[in-house]
Amino acid sequence: MAVQNHKVLTATRWSSLTELASKLVSPVSNIVLARLLAPEAFGVVATITMIITFVEVFTDAGFQKYLIQHEFESEEDRIRNTDVAFWSNLFLSAVLWGFIILFREPLAALVGNPGLGAVIAVACVSIVLEAFSSIQMALYKRDLDFKTLFKVRIVGIVVPIVVTIPLAFLFRSYWALIIGTIVRDLLNAALLTYYSKWKPSFYYSFAKLREMFSFTFWSMCEAVAIWMTSYVDVFIVGVCLNDHILGIYKTSMTTVGQIMGLVTAATTPIIFSSLSRLQASVSELKSMFLTCQKFLAMVVFPIGVIIFCYSSTVCEVLLGSQWTEAVGFIGLWGLMSAVTIIFSHYNSEVFRALGKPKVSLIVQVLHLVVLIPAVLVAVRYGYEVLYVARSLVRLELIFVSVVALKILIRTSFAELLLNVRYSLIASVLMVAVSLLLSRTLDSILLSILGIGISCMAYLVFLSIFPESRSQLCKIYKLVVNKK
Repeated sequence: MAVQNHKVLTATRWSSLTELASKLVSPVSNIVLARLLAPEAFGVVATITMIITFVEVFTDAGFQKYLIQHEFESEEDRIRNTDVAFWSNLFLSAVLWGFIILFREPLAALVGNPGLGAVIAVACVSIVLEAFSSIQMALYKRDLDFKTLFKVRIVGIVVPIVVTIPLAFLFRSYWALIIGTIVRDLLNAALLTYYSKWKPSFYYSFAKLREMFSFTFWSMCEAVAIWMTSYVDVFIVGVCLNDHILGIYKTSMTTVGQIMGLVTAATTPIIFSSLSRLQASVSELKSMFLTCQKFLAMVVFPIGVIIFCYSSTVCEVLLGSQWTEAVGFIGLWGLMSAVTIIFSHYNSEVFRALGKPKVSLIVQVLHLVVLIPAVLVAVRYGYEVLYVARSLVRLELIFVSVVALKILIRTSFAELLLNVRYSLIASVLMVAVSLLLSRTLDSILLSILGIGISCMAYLVFLSIFPESRSQLCKIYKLVVNKK
């Protein structure tokens, strides 16, 4: 367990460093792009992303999660399974990209962008590029080798600066975003293949494919359900409203996702890989899960409070004045994202680590049962009602997810709440300070100063509790790389 904890800490350092670099560069790119491109351009890209992510659900087919979660009999068995996963993934992606090319115009009309079939066909080359590199990425994550992933990710991080932004100056259209994405995926595929110890060989076995299928089938179904919870509202908004509102709507969610991704993207693959190694002992798995939840709450809760209380500042700095309609959604989505991440997001990693993606699928389907009617009703009453309904409906996801967690590892909501009580209390007190400051500071610079004061206040409130002081010291040692 101690060795595993050390590997987790080391992986967390590299993964966090990667996300930190990303979050330092990405906001700069977004600040420039949001001022060069109209919301309509982001609306078009949102629908293309919706298509790509949906197809990738079937091309990956759960192979990544299988390679990370499964315990293989030998190294040779792992290599053979990896070969089968790679060729299956690549073949499916090429076939589905071919279908997209053939039916590009009807597909464009279906997602609310008639006449943009050629744009969708070109953009979807990313499906094949992602398929080429996803298996290598799974092997790195399985081994908690986030140092190598850091090197590769850095190249992708600088692509917006050297490719996307210059093209945005030239074209002032969605083509800048599309070409930038393709270049990034191409470089990722090349570098991951170059650094990988495993190289694909001409081996295939339908018997091994059948062995994978029991896990990958349910994992694929789960991925479809997750995609629907992420994009069914985007589809409805794109069909019922217009590209301008869709651009505001999706960019608001993406902006919050990029901020929260500093934590979630850095920790989720590590937590899944680590919990998967502990699947034989539910008590050890539960202990690590609760430890991770406690530390993550100390970081995620204050981020949600800052986004909620200083939403106008966040919007002005990251997006610009033409995005004022996004202020309300960014604030509410940020607050609800913090709560959802701590009480639901990582629960799914437990389900997968235990080899039970079917449980996560049930959770997602039950959420869809509530989400789809809520969005269909809310969209009739306009954008503001829509984003409030979309944010609050996440409470149902938390409820169902916690019930499933209780069944699998005997962890109740009361236990989860007690586990993060100090962070929660400090965050509530932080809300009072932040709301007071945000309403009295009337300039961007003063608001940024207010954010700093709010963060200091949070640390002071948290330090009142001896257990929290000890945890803060551990986080500090992690950051400065002390044992």
